[in-house]
Amino acid sequence: MNEYTVTRADLSEAIYKEMGLSRTESSLLVESILDHIVAALVKGEMVKLSGFGTFSVRDKPPRMGRNPKTGREVPITSRRILTFKPSNVLKERVNSALTQKP
Repeated sequence: MNEYTVTRADLSEAIYKEMGLSRTESSLLVESILDHIVAALVKGEMVKLSGFGTFSVRDKPPRMGRNPKTGREVPITSRRILTFKPSNVLKERVNSALTQKP
């Protein structure tokens, strides 16, 4: 596997090349989409992107943990976590791409 990371600039550049929007418009579009996703997640809503996956926020209750260094019990506070569940379409595309490489 390579260690390439897709950035906002990469997404913006792809929109610029494929859709013909200006670089400024492409950048604003990427930012707007990400802002909408974040706003929905902050409100506790689920974000479903067809053919890609589902982002959701989950509340985890408080619990007792253990400090691995000392072995002492430590309380872990309740918190909200972000989860992502890929769609079957995405899983199939990733798996088929991995099996086709030499």
